[in-house]
Amino acid sequence: MHTRTFLAAAVGLGLVTLSACSSSSGSEADSKTVTLVSHDSWAVSKSVLQDFEKQSGYKVKVLKDGDAGQAVNKAILTKDNPQGDVFFGVDNTLLSRALDNGLFQPYEAKGLDQVGTDYQLDAGKHRVTPIDYGDICVNYDKAYFSKHKLTPPTSYADLVKPQYKNLLVTENAATSSPGLGFLLGSAAAYGDSGWQGYWKKLKDNGVKVVDGWEQAYNEEFSGSAGGRKAKGDRPLVVSYASSPPAEVIYADPKPSTAPTGVATGTCFRQIEFAGLLSNAKNTKGGKALVDFLVSKEFQEDMPLNMFVYPVVKGAAVPAEFTKYGPAAEDPETMAPDRIAANRDQWVKTWTSLVLK
Repeated sequence: MHTRTFLAAAVGLGLVTLSACSSSSGSEADSKTVTLVSHDSWAVSKSVLQDFEKQSGYKVKVLKDGDAGQAVNKAILTKDNPQGDVFFGVDNTLLSRALDNGLFQPYEAKGLDQVGTDYQLDAGKHRVTPIDYGDICVNYDKAYFSKHKLTPPTSYADLVKPQYKNLLVTENAATSSPGLGFLLGSAAAYGDSGWQGYWKKLKDNGVKVVDGWEQAYNEEFSGSAGGRKAKGDRPLVVSYASSPPAEVIYADPKPSTAPTGVATGTCFRQIEFAGLLSNAKNTKGGKALVDFLVSKEFQEDMPLNMFVYPVVKGAAVPAEFTKYGPAAEDPETMAPDRIAANRDQWVKTWTSLVLK
Protein backbone atom coordinates (compact mmCIF):
# COMPACT_ATOMS: atom_id res chain seq x y z
CA MET A 1 0.00 0.00 0.00
CA HIS A 2 1.03 0.44 -1.04
CA THR A 3 -0.12 0.36 -2.49
CA ARG A 4 1.52 1.21 -1.80
CA THR A 5 2.34 -0.02 -1.70
CA PHE A 6 1.52 3.58 -0.50
CA LEU A 7 0.96 2.54 -4.03
CA ALA A 8 0.87 5.89 -6.03
CA ALA A 9 1.25 8.67 -3.49
CA ALA A 10 4.66 9.71 -4.68
CA VAL A 11 3.48 10.14 -8.26
CA GLY A 12 0.32 11.91 -7.18
CA LEU A 13 2.32 14.45 -5.18
CA GLY A 14 4.72 15.23 -7.96
CA LEU A 15 7.66 12.94 -7.21
CA VAL A 16 9.59 12.30 -10.40
CA THR A 17 10.00 8.67 -11.38
CA LEU A 18 13.47 7.91 -12.59
CA SER A 19 14.40 5.56 -15.40
CA ALA A 20 17.69 5.06 -17.18
CA CYS A 21 17.81 3.85 -20.76
CA SER A 22 20.63 2.71 -22.98
CA SER A 23 21.31 4.86 -26.01
CA SER A 24 22.83 1.93 -27.92
CA SER A 25 20.93 -0.25 -30.34
CA GLY A 26 20.86 -3.86 -31.49
CA SER A 27 21.48 -7.11 -29.64
CA GLU A 28 24.43 -5.69 -27.70
CA ALA A 29 22.20 -3.00 -26.22
CA ASP A 30 19.53 -5.56 -25.39
CA SER A 31 21.99 -7.60 -23.34
CA LYS A 32 23.07 -4.52 -21.39
CA THR A 33 19.56 -3.17 -20.78
CA VAL A 34 17.04 -4.71 -18.41
CA THR A 35 13.44 -3.50 -18.66
CA LEU A 36 11.11 -3.19 -15.69
CA VAL A 37 7.36 -3.02 -16.35
CA SER A 38 5.32 -1.54 -13.51
CA HIS A 39 2.28 0.44 -12.47
CA ASP A 40 2.51 4.22 -12.42
CA SER A 41 3.77 4.55 -8.86
CA TRP A 42 7.19 2.96 -9.37
CA ALA A 43 9.89 5.28 -7.99
CA VAL A 44 13.48 4.93 -6.78
CA SER A 45 16.19 7.36 -5.72
CA LYS A 46 18.59 8.20 -8.53
CA SER A 47 21.65 7.28 -6.47
CA VAL A 48 20.24 3.88 -5.54
CA LEU A 49 19.40 3.04 -9.14
CA GLN A 50 22.86 4.16 -10.22
CA ASP A 51 24.42 1.86 -7.61
CA PHE A 52 22.61 -1.10 -9.15
CA GLU A 53 23.60 -0.11 -12.68
CA LYS A 54 27.23 0.33 -11.68
CA GLN A 55 27.44 -2.94 -9.75
CA SER A 56 25.48 -5.06 -12.25
CA GLY A 57 26.57 -3.49 -15.54
CA TYR A 58 22.94 -3.15 -16.69
CA LYS A 59 21.04 -0.04 -17.61
CA VAL A 60 17.45 0.00 -16.31
CA LYS A 61 14.56 1.00 -18.54
CA VAL A 62 11.21 1.56 -16.81
CA LEU A 63 7.86 1.22 -18.57
CA LYS A 64 4.83 2.36 -16.56
CA ASP A 65 1.44 0.99 -17.55
CA GLY A 66 -1.22 2.76 -15.50
CA ASP A 67 -2.95 1.48 -12.38
CA ALA A 68 -1.85 -1.89 -11.02
CA GLY A 69 -4.95 -3.68 -12.29
CA GLN A 70 -4.53 -2.27 -15.78
CA ALA A 71 -0.80 -3.04 -15.80
CA VAL A 72 -1.35 -6.67 -14.81
CA ASN A 73 -4.07 -7.17 -17.41
CA LYS A 74 -1.85 -5.70 -20.15
CA ALA A 75 1.10 -7.86 -19.07
CA ILE A 76 -1.07 -10.96 -19.38
CA LEU A 77 -2.28 -9.95 -22.84
CA THR A 78 1.32 -9.40 -24.01
CA LYS A 79 2.94 -12.31 -22.17
CA ASP A 80 4.06 -14.10 -25.36
CA ASN A 81 5.97 -11.03 -26.44
CA PRO A 82 6.41 -9.04 -23.23
CA GLN A 83 7.33 -5.39 -23.02
CA GLY A 84 10.10 -6.13 -20.56
CA ASP A 85 11.98 -8.60 -18.42
CA VAL A 86 10.61 -8.03 -14.91
CA PHE A 87 7.15 -7.01 -13.78
CA PHE A 88 6.77 -5.14 -10.49
CA GLY A 89 3.47 -4.35 -8.82
CA VAL A 90 1.25 -7.42 -8.94
CA ASP A 91 -0.28 -7.76 -5.48
CA ASN A 92 -2.11 -10.42 -3.51
CA THR A 93 -5.49 -9.28 -4.86
CA LEU A 94 -4.45 -10.13 -8.44
CA LEU A 95 -1.69 -12.67 -7.87
CA SER A 96 -3.64 -15.78 -8.80
CA ARG A 97 -4.72 -14.21 -12.10
CA ALA A 98 -1.10 -13.59 -13.04
CA LEU A 99 0.07 -17.03 -11.93
CA ASP A 100 -2.81 -18.91 -13.57
CA ASN A 101 -2.02 -17.17 -16.85
CA GLY A 102 1.64 -18.20 -16.71
CA LEU A 103 2.93 -14.63 -16.53
CA PHE A 104 6.12 -15.47 -14.62
CA GLN A 105 8.93 -18.03 -14.72
CA PRO A 106 10.40 -19.46 -11.49
CA TYR A 107 13.34 -17.70 -9.90
CA GLU A 108 14.44 -17.86 -6.28
CA ALA A 109 15.90 -14.44 -5.54
CA LYS A 110 19.14 -14.00 -3.67
CA GLY A 111 18.27 -12.63 -0.25
CA LEU A 112 14.85 -14.27 -0.15
CA ASP A 113 15.82 -15.90 3.15
CA GLN A 114 15.68 -12.42 4.69
CA VAL A 115 12.06 -11.86 3.59
CA GLY A 116 9.35 -12.63 6.14
CA THR A 117 7.62 -15.93 5.46
CA ASP A 118 4.18 -14.31 5.89
CA TYR A 119 4.78 -12.43 2.65
CA GLN A 120 5.93 -15.42 0.58
CA LEU A 121 2.61 -16.47 -0.92
CA ASP A 122 4.25 -18.49 -3.72
CA ALA A 123 7.09 -19.90 -1.60
CA GLY A 124 6.97 -23.38 -3.09
CA LYS A 125 7.40 -22.30 -6.70
CA HIS A 126 9.13 -18.88 -6.46
CA ARG A 127 7.35 -17.45 -9.48
CA VAL A 128 7.10 -14.12 -7.67
CA THR A 129 9.19 -12.41 -5.00
CA PRO A 130 7.60 -10.28 -2.24
CA ILE A 131 8.84 -6.67 -2.36
CA ASP A 132 6.63 -4.55 -0.08
CA TYR A 133 3.39 -4.36 1.84
CA GLY A 134 0.90 -1.69 2.80
CA ASP A 135 -2.68 -1.26 3.97
CA ILE A 136 -5.58 -0.08 1.83
CA CYS A 137 -7.74 2.08 4.09
CA VAL A 138 -10.26 4.89 3.96
CA ASN A 139 -8.58 8.27 4.55
CA TYR A 140 -10.40 11.33 5.83
CA ASP A 141 -9.93 15.09 5.52
CA LYS A 142 -9.40 16.35 9.08
CA ALA A 143 -10.28 19.96 8.21
CA TYR A 144 -13.66 18.99 6.74
CA PHE A 145 -14.72 16.97 9.77
CA SER A 146 -13.51 19.65 12.17
CA LYS A 147 -15.35 22.38 10.25
CA HIS A 148 -18.58 20.38 10.19
CA LYS A 149 -18.19 19.21 13.81
CA LEU A 150 -18.53 15.63 12.60
CA THR A 151 -16.66 12.65 14.02
CA PRO A 152 -14.69 10.86 11.27
CA PRO A 153 -15.72 7.26 10.51
CA THR A 154 -13.60 4.49 11.98
CA SER A 155 -15.12 1.32 10.48
CA TYR A 156 -16.83 -0.18 7.45
CA ALA A 157 -20.14 0.03 9.33
CA ASP A 158 -19.73 3.77 9.88
CA LEU A 159 -19.48 4.47 6.14
CA VAL A 160 -23.13 3.57 5.52
CA LYS A 161 -24.46 5.88 8.23
CA PRO A 162 -26.55 8.91 7.10
CA GLN A 163 -24.07 11.49 8.41
CA TYR A 164 -21.51 10.27 5.83
CA LYS A 165 -23.86 10.38 2.84
CA ASN A 166 -22.18 11.57 -0.40
CA LEU A 167 -18.76 11.86 1.29
CA LEU A 168 -16.88 8.75 0.08
CA VAL A 169 -15.05 8.23 -3.22
CA THR A 170 -13.54 4.86 -4.10
CA GLU A 171 -11.89 3.26 -7.11
CA ASN A 172 -13.39 0.81 -9.59
CA ALA A 173 -12.79 -2.72 -8.28
CA ALA A 174 -12.52 -4.00 -11.87
CA THR A 175 -9.69 -1.67 -12.89
CA SER A 176 -7.97 -0.50 -9.72
CA SER A 177 -5.88 -2.37 -7.16
CA PRO A 178 -6.98 -0.26 -4.15
CA GLY A 179 -10.57 -0.46 -5.38
CA LEU A 180 -10.35 -4.24 -5.48
CA GLY A 181 -8.64 -4.29 -2.09
CA PHE A 182 -11.49 -2.29 -0.58
CA LEU A 183 -13.99 -4.76 -2.05
CA LEU A 184 -12.04 -7.72 -0.66
CA GLY A 185 -11.76 -6.03 2.72
CA SER A 186 -15.54 -5.66 2.85
CA ALA A 187 -15.95 -9.31 1.84
CA ALA A 188 -13.56 -10.34 4.61
CA ALA A 189 -15.51 -8.23 7.10
CA TYR A 190 -19.04 -9.20 6.04
CA GLY A 191 -18.59 -12.68 4.58
CA ASP A 192 -19.41 -14.25 1.22
CA SER A 193 -23.12 -13.56 1.53
CA GLY A 194 -22.99 -10.26 3.43
CA TRP A 195 -20.81 -7.94 1.40
CA GLN A 196 -23.41 -7.45 -1.36
CA GLY A 197 -25.90 -5.99 1.10
CA TYR A 198 -23.18 -3.77 2.49
CA TRP A 199 -22.39 -2.36 -0.96
CA LYS A 200 -26.08 -1.75 -1.66
CA LYS A 201 -26.11 0.41 1.47
CA LEU A 202 -22.91 2.18 0.37
CA LYS A 203 -24.47 2.93 -3.01
CA ASP A 204 -27.64 4.21 -1.36
CA ASN A 205 -25.40 6.38 0.82
CA GLY A 206 -23.89 8.09 -2.22
CA VAL A 207 -20.52 6.42 -2.71
CA LYS A 208 -18.79 7.76 -5.83
CA VAL A 209 -16.73 5.38 -8.03
CA VAL A 210 -13.91 6.53 -10.32
CA ASP A 211 -11.49 4.55 -12.49
CA GLY A 212 -8.30 4.71 -10.45
CA TRP A 213 -6.41 5.96 -7.40
CA GLU A 214 -4.92 9.01 -9.11
CA GLN A 215 -8.36 10.43 -9.90
CA ALA A 216 -9.85 9.48 -6.55
CA TYR A 217 -7.04 10.81 -4.38
CA ASN A 218 -5.69 13.76 -6.35
CA GLU A 219 -8.89 15.06 -7.94
CA GLU A 220 -11.89 14.04 -5.86
CA PHE A 221 -10.51 13.93 -2.29
CA SER A 222 -10.63 17.27 -0.51
CA GLY A 223 -7.89 16.37 1.95
CA SER A 224 -4.95 15.83 -0.42
CA ALA A 225 -2.71 18.55 -1.84
CA GLY A 226 -3.80 17.61 -5.36
CA GLY A 227 -7.45 17.37 -4.37
CA ARG A 228 -7.47 20.81 -2.80
CA LYS A 229 -5.96 22.25 -5.96
CA ALA A 230 -8.57 20.44 -8.07
CA LYS A 231 -11.34 21.58 -5.69
CA GLY A 232 -12.26 18.01 -4.79
CA ASP A 233 -15.37 17.78 -2.63
CA ARG A 234 -15.19 14.26 -1.19
CA PRO A 235 -13.65 14.21 2.34
CA LEU A 236 -13.41 10.38 2.41
CA VAL A 237 -11.31 8.35 -0.03
CA VAL A 238 -10.04 4.79 -0.38
CA SER A 239 -6.26 5.13 -0.25
CA TYR A 240 -3.50 3.82 2.04
CA ALA A 241 -2.48 3.95 5.69
CA SER A 242 0.75 5.56 4.50
CA SER A 243 -0.98 8.44 2.70
CA PRO A 244 -0.84 10.85 5.68
CA PRO A 245 3.00 10.89 5.91
CA ALA A 246 3.19 11.65 2.19
CA GLU A 247 0.99 14.70 2.73
CA VAL A 248 3.42 15.91 5.42
CA ILE A 249 6.69 15.09 3.65
CA TYR A 250 5.82 16.80 0.36
CA ALA A 251 4.06 19.82 1.85
CA ASP A 252 5.76 23.21 1.76
CA PRO A 253 5.76 24.40 4.44
CA LYS A 254 5.53 21.14 6.35
CA PRO A 255 2.62 20.96 8.81
CA SER A 256 3.22 19.79 12.37
CA THR A 257 0.50 17.16 12.00
CA ALA A 258 -0.85 15.28 9.00
CA PRO A 259 -3.88 16.97 7.38
CA THR A 260 -5.45 13.57 6.75
CA GLY A 261 -6.27 10.62 8.97
CA VAL A 262 -7.01 6.91 8.58
CA ALA A 263 -10.19 5.05 9.44
CA THR A 264 -8.31 2.16 11.03
CA GLY A 265 -11.25 -0.24 10.93
CA THR A 266 -11.40 -0.15 7.11
CA CYS A 267 -7.94 -1.54 6.29
CA PHE A 268 -6.99 -4.46 4.04
CA ARG A 269 -3.41 -5.76 3.92
CA GLN A 270 -1.80 -5.61 0.46
CA ILE A 271 1.46 -7.34 -0.49
CA GLU A 272 3.26 -6.44 -3.73
CA PHE A 273 5.47 -8.77 -5.75
CA ALA A 274 7.93 -8.72 -8.62
CA GLY A 275 8.60 -11.55 -11.04
CA LEU A 276 10.75 -12.54 -13.99
CA LEU A 277 8.45 -12.54 -17.04
CA SER A 278 8.06 -15.91 -18.74
CA ASN A 279 9.33 -14.79 -22.12
CA ALA A 280 11.83 -12.19 -20.91
CA LYS A 281 14.53 -11.44 -23.48
CA ASN A 282 17.14 -10.67 -20.83
CA THR A 283 16.65 -13.30 -18.13
CA LYS A 284 20.12 -12.79 -16.63
CA GLY A 285 19.53 -9.06 -16.26
CA GLY A 286 16.02 -9.71 -14.98
CA LYS A 287 17.30 -11.99 -12.23
CA ALA A 288 19.83 -9.36 -11.18
CA LEU A 289 17.06 -6.76 -11.03
CA VAL A 290 14.81 -8.98 -8.88
CA ASP A 291 17.76 -9.55 -6.52
CA PHE A 292 18.19 -5.78 -6.31
CA LEU A 293 14.55 -5.25 -5.34
CA VAL A 294 15.02 -7.35 -2.19
CA SER A 295 18.39 -5.84 -1.34
CA LYS A 296 18.55 -3.84 1.88
CA GLU A 297 19.60 -0.74 -0.07
CA PHE A 298 16.47 -0.74 -2.22
CA GLN A 299 14.20 -1.85 0.63
CA GLU A 300 15.28 1.07 2.81
CA ASP A 301 15.02 3.51 -0.09
CA MET A 302 11.53 2.35 -1.01
CA PRO A 303 9.32 3.73 1.80
CA LEU A 304 9.86 7.43 1.07
CA ASN A 305 9.63 6.87 -2.69
CA MET A 306 6.59 4.61 -2.98
CA PHE A 307 5.17 4.89 0.54
CA VAL A 308 5.09 1.20 1.29
CA TYR A 309 6.72 -0.93 3.97
CA PRO A 310 9.78 -3.16 3.37
CA VAL A 311 9.46 -6.94 3.65
CA VAL A 312 13.15 -7.61 4.37
CA LYS A 313 13.94 -8.26 8.01
CA GLY A 314 15.87 -5.45 9.65
CA ALA A 315 15.23 -2.88 6.92
CA ALA A 316 14.82 0.53 8.55
CA VAL A 317 11.47 2.33 8.37
CA PRO A 318 11.51 6.16 8.25
CA ALA A 319 10.48 8.02 11.39
CA GLU A 320 7.74 9.80 9.41
CA PHE A 321 6.01 6.46 8.89
CA THR A 322 6.02 5.68 12.58
CA LYS A 323 4.68 9.13 13.44
CA TYR A 324 2.17 9.79 10.67
CA GLY A 325 1.36 6.48 8.96
CA PRO A 326 1.93 3.33 11.01
CA ALA A 327 0.79 0.05 9.49
CA ALA A 328 -2.66 -1.10 10.57
CA GLU A 329 -2.61 -3.16 13.75
CA ASP A 330 -5.45 -5.47 12.76
CA PRO A 331 -6.12 -5.22 9.01
CA GLU A 332 -8.53 -7.47 7.18
CA THR A 333 -6.76 -10.25 5.27
CA MET A 334 -7.83 -12.99 2.89
CA ALA A 335 -6.18 -16.27 1.94
CA PRO A 336 -4.89 -16.34 -1.65
CA ASP A 337 -6.98 -19.40 -2.53
CA ARG A 338 -10.15 -17.64 -1.38
CA ILE A 339 -9.28 -14.60 -3.48
CA ALA A 340 -8.58 -16.86 -6.47
CA ALA A 341 -11.86 -18.74 -6.09
CA ASN A 342 -14.07 -15.68 -5.72
CA ARG A 343 -12.41 -12.55 -7.10
CA ASP A 344 -13.69 -12.54 -10.68
CA GLN A 345 -17.26 -13.39 -9.71
CA TRP A 346 -17.23 -10.87 -6.89
CA VAL A 347 -16.04 -8.16 -9.26
CA LYS A 348 -18.81 -9.03 -11.73
CA THR A 349 -21.41 -8.93 -8.95
CA TRP A 350 -19.95 -5.69 -7.56
CA THR A 351 -20.10 -4.11 -11.03
CA SER A 352 -23.75 -4.99 -11.48
CA LEU A 353 -24.61 -3.78 -7.98
CA VAL A 354 -22.68 -0.53 -7.91
CA LEU A 355 -22.15 0.67 -11.47
CA LYS A 356 -25.45 -0.24 -13.11
